Amino acid sequence: MDTRKRTFLKAILWNLLGLASMALVGFLMTGSVALGGGMAVANTLIGLTCYIVYERVWSRISWGRIGGGHV
Repeated sequence: MDTRKRTFLKAILWNLLGLASMALVGFLMTGSVALGGGMAVANTLIGLTCYIVYERVWSRISWGRIGGGHV
């Protein structure tokens, strides 16, 4: 199981990549840096929260792991 720090760092780095791509898409779709950036920030905060919860839940499930739990 990953530590909470590792899960959090992975989530932050992944979401920074997502933030950059969403900001670009938001800008291209709206023509507005402010609106596109706002959309990207909102999406990133939602995605970050969901990712952390998702990873922590799956870290407690042993099913499907080699040498751990039921297959």
